[in-house]
Amino acid sequence: MEKALVITPSESALPSTLVDRVAHYARTGLEGAANTQRAYRTDLRNFQTWCLEQGYDDLPAQPATIAAYAAHLADSCKWSTLTRKLAAISKLHQVRGFDSPTTDKQVKIVLEGIKRTKGIRQKQAPAFTLHRLKTLLRGMETESMAGLRNKALLLLGFTGAFRRSELVALNVEDLSFTEEGLLVSMGRSKTNQYGDHEEKAIYYSPEVALCPIRTLLAWVNRLGVGSQSAGLNPLFVRVRKGDQLTADRLTDKTVDDLVKRYVGPSYSAHSLRASFVTIAKLNGADDSEVMRQTKHKTTLMIQKYTRLENIRQHNAAMKLGL
Repeated sequence: MEKALVITPSESALPSTLVDRVAHYARTGLEGAANTQRAYRTDLRNFQTWCLEQGYDDLPAQPATIAAYAAHLADSCKWSTLTRKLAAISKLHQVRGFDSPTTDKQVKIVLEGIKRTKGIRQKQAPAFTLHRLKTLLRGMETESMAGLRNKALLLLGFTGAFRRSELVALNVEDLSFTEEGLLVSMGRSKTNQYGDHEEKAIYYSPEVALCPIRTLLAWVNRLGVGSQSAGLNPLFVRVRKGDQLTADRLTDKTVDDLVKRYVGPSYSAHSLRASFVTIAKLNGADDSEVMRQTKHKTTLMIQKYTRLENIRQHNAAMKLGL
């Protein structure tokens, strides 16, 4: 996606520096967030390789090519993955100044057929119970640097309903500890693409072993970041063998691996967020209260995140009064 948008003749009279700025902002607007761009790059390489093998042009691609590619992906991809791959192709065409072939009627008919045949159900990260989490936290060791970091990360990830990308992006300077609780300042995220100022509030727990603030404060003290430090200091960093701290920020994958290691292999980093929504809803929180922490924009997303799969435990039939 490196090439600039095509400038039309009416725009060609603009100064070259302004043309470059227009192209830059237009490209940025089309390409989206950094994580999306990384996924798109892989998707486009796969599409280009497939086109080369089949003898098709990848740019501009014909609607028949896109329909064939969608049919090719249908047996190996989830619906969400397939649509993301087509979105990458659409973005590339827009960035390069071509009409998107993915909007063609032929392509839409093929996609409708795939939906009807394969279905669109998406596997969701499961939510853990509060009892499971409390048992886990009470048993975690915090004497080692890695142990304390891991406990602080799990507690903050759950109580703040953070995405893993948000957790690893946090800096020590984003934290504001007070007697009332903790405020975490956030930059750009999946639901905050434009860098609007956002904060999340974290509260004390009466039980020290379950308290996200005391645990996080202990971790920050172990980090030993002083006011004399230049620049920003990553909050969650890698710990080498021998329990030696590094300055290397954790990766998304590390967070996912930690959740699987402590909570169970069927869970993922996204389970922290899904569990927050589910447990909060079960404890009586309304959608607006949940959205204040998750930063979701619609109540529909809260419904999607609430994991109440146990039909015998969560069913209106239990409240009929018979």
